Amino acid sequence: MKLIIINGPNLNLLGKREPEVYGSTTFEDYFKTLQQKFPDVELEYYQSNIEGELIGKIQEVGFDYDGIILNAAAYTHTSVGIGDAVKAVETPVIEVHISNTHQREEYRHVSFISPGAKGVILGFGLQSYDLAIQSFLG
Repeated sequence: MKLIIINGPNLNLLGKREPEVYGSTTFEDYFKTLQQKFPDVELEYYQSNIEGELIGKIQEVGFDYDGIILNAAAYTHTSVGIGDAVKAVETPVIEVHISNTHQREEYRHVSFISPGAKGVILGFGLQSYDLAIQSFLG
């Protein structure tokens, strides 16, 4: 099983940015935990603050991997291009959010990713990523 986690803008600041919303653990540290928790899964991680780079990565892996776990962050609510990329690839995509976006600002209630995603997991903190991996295994 080969999965990639693709994180969007500002998620490189996890552990520093708004710890009351996102916690105090960096994603790099959490990624190590995921690798230990799922040793039989080939896990990769990619993060970019740039919309076009995220689209490029989705296109690059979207025909060869078993799954994409995508947290497009703020681009979830603004990027038709990322939503179109998700629809264009064959690899199933699970949309993930650390916070419950429906408890936040109104503009965060709309996702351009969800219509093309296999599923959506939100509001479970970093455990949302665990749940996404498990969805590919079960």
